[in-house]
Amino acid sequence: MSTALDRDQAVRESYARDASGLWRVPESVARPSSAEEIVALLRGATADRTYVTTAGAQTSTTGASISDRGMVMSTRAMARILDVDAATMTARVEPGVLLGDLQRALAGSGLAFAPDPTSDQECTVGGAIACNASGPRTLRYGATRAHVRALTVALASGEVIDVRRPLVEKNAVGYPPVQDLVDWFVGSEGTLGVILAAELALMPRPAREVGFAIPLPDEASAFALILAARDSSAVHPRCLEYFDGPSFAIARGDTGDAGWAATSGAMVYAEETTDGDDPPLDAWLALAERFGGRDGDVRAFEGDAAIREARRLRHAVPATMHERVAPFLAAGGRRVSTDWAVPYRRAAEAVAMARRHAADAGITPGIVYGHLGNGHPHQNFVAHDPTEVRAIEAVVERTLRDVLAMGGTVSAEHGIGKIKARWLPLQLSGLQMGMLRSIKRELDPLGILAPGNILGTPS
Repeated sequence: MSTALDRDQAVRESYARDASGLWRVPESVARPSSAEEIVALLRGATADRTYVTTAGAQTSTTGASISDRGMVMSTRAMARILDVDAATMTARVEPGVLLGDLQRALAGSGLAFAPDPTSDQECTVGGAIACNASGPRTLRYGATRAHVRALTVALASGEVIDVRRPLVEKNAVGYPPVQDLVDWFVGSEGTLGVILAAELALMPRPAREVGFAIPLPDEASAFALILAARDSSAVHPRCLEYFDGPSFAIARGDTGDAGWAATSGAMVYAEETTDGDDPPLDAWLALAERFGGRDGDVRAFEGDAAIREARRLRHAVPATMHERVAPFLAAGGRRVSTDWAVPYRRAAEAVAMARRHAADAGITPGIVYGHLGNGHPHQNFVAHDPTEVRAIEAVVERTLRDVLAMGGTVSAEHGIGKIKARWLPLQLSGLQMGMLRSIKRELDPLGILAPGNILGTPS
């Protein structure tokens, strides 16, 4: 594949939208299939002062993978699994590898990559690293950052560098931020360099995996069960996912069983793993009963195929919200999705607060679902036009100010991109913002990489 830039209108428009709902038609598109082609493209962009926005599968909910400035460079063609080392439990992969494909390739070796974004069948390794993606199982395993051992990165100039986690247990050299450069690039959303390859830490695949879908009478019961599960010594969940009434209705509809727990007002989905012993089914049923759930409504999913089916129920929620907003995209409407998080014990308080802000503004409440085990819900609103987008975003900003006062964050897994750049200074001090800009200037002195991501639209 040539490194030539494609300026065909239809091609450019095919890279103009990601999962954010924004529409940005780039001036050109490049589809390199090798590291050498990426280096050549970056050298040319530096010489011509051309903006470069890297894109993977374009599942970004923040507009990070689209731009109407300069080139969108897709790395989807770089999709090779370069090496799997069972002895060291590592894999080296190119950035365009889909996470789902990686998991299937690892299954035969009895290994797995822990990060599990809900869109794992659609998102790339490079994209997951770029926004430090997480997912339901972050409750046990942590986000992507913890599982990246080394990176090969092309800087804006075309210089290629290799960065690796320190191997020593003690290090007294320099300021802590410069002791581990891997962390500079994980979560940098394409603003500091282009990932050419990644070395990932793997884990043994559990001998047994069981999921439990637990319908409950109402939201308060679901929140209480989540807290009890986190405090329990009888169960050890690797995820605790929450569905409010409307989102559970979407999941229920996806099963085709309209009668499943039809009167329940919420649902919790949890997963357990064991080394081969029986999972603690009785303990989970006891928890469900304690908070008003009925044994006959609880569904168990055991084994890889069944767990994938359970994950499909979870994925049905954002997928359905995308479908609901699709008729309004041409008019400037879009799905407005929050990604804030608070300390998990304050999640119920934060959700109630967020709903009050919407009600006070006369906004139809968004559905709520997501990673409540981590204090990380998602609110999804449907905005029909730009006026509604602005009204909803004003409600989101009021919510974020209260979230930060609770010790929370404006973004827990989807990154900042373009949509949330205005809110980053709510969380970071002037000193911290200055440090971000200093690192950006050091690695991308011309400011050509990912214009608008994290730091806002350049002048």
